[in-house]
Amino acid sequence: MRGALMLLLAMRRAHAFTRHAAVARRRIRVAATPALVVWDMDDCLWSPEMFTLSEMPSDPVRGDLNGRGEGVIGVRSGSDVIRLFPDALRVLQEFHDGQHDPTKLAVASSADTPFAAAIAQAALDILEIVPGVTLREVLCRGHPENMMDHIRIGRTPPLSSDKSKTHFPLIREATGIDYDGMLFFDDSNWSDHCAIVA
Repeated sequence: MRGALMLLLAMRRAHAFTRHAAVARRRIRVAATPALVVWDMDDCLWSPEMFTLSEMPSDPVRGDLNGRGEGVIGVRSGSDVIRLFPDALRVLQEFHDGQHDPTKLAVASSADTPFAAAIAQAALDILEIVPGVTLREVLCRGHPENMMDHIRIGRTPPLSSDKSKTHFPLIREATGIDYDGMLFFDDSNWSDHCAIVA
């Protein structure tokens, strides 16, 4: 009997420790969730790079949106087609579905020319994440209605090629989210934009 009692007490202590550890792990997971995910666009979410294009996006290209129905999977810019990368589309669909709430999205892209920035802005309004829901609408999910200051594309003042000095301070001001609550994705292979921003 005494042995069974000792075993029961040991199991209760172990369960209490396990429960505490599970709560701690859950806190770490919640604390590790960024308040804002900031995307570069060219060669990070979509292709091709906007500076390589010579015409404004015009003709939508329809197709399957990851089994979610038919929608706009691309948009023609001259002979090129602007398309989201398959994994980027999947992640954006997850954001649309609320799987990453309360995390919000933003854009910090230093498109080389005003024309490249205009092409990017137009593509945001044409490409769909699920049928009838544009990329811009998903980027705006969770932000105040009609807010667009979290989408910063280009180098025309007040923006510049140095995102750390222009794009990010403006995004921080617009969203009220400090840098330690942001996660930044950038594909740059000519300099480390993430390190510069950090």
